[in-house]
Amino acid sequence: MIGIKQEDDGKKGRFVISENNEMAGEMTYTWAGKEKFIIDHTSVDEKFSGKGFAKTLVQAGVDYARKNEVKIIPLCPYAKRRFDQDESIRDVLA
Repeated sequence: MIGIKQEDDGKKGRFVISENNEMAGEMTYTWAGKEKFIIDHTSVDEKFSGKGFAKTLVQAGVDYARKNEVKIIPLCPYAKRRFDQDESIRDVLA
């Protein structure tokens, strides 16, 4: 079973993905004011590679941004590549 949870302290946060209660990866972000956040790192443990977990983490950030009407600055190379490749998520770009 796959699960995603979000942690946020108002300055920084992360989305964590797990499979069968084992942490598989995370996407970290830093708030840049109240209306946007910077995705600064996305990583997935090698044991879980090839399952699309990094893409799922970025999508979780996009979903959060849409729901909360905030924008994203993708500084993480993986997240930037996702935004470059997928027009359907560019509406949340800062």
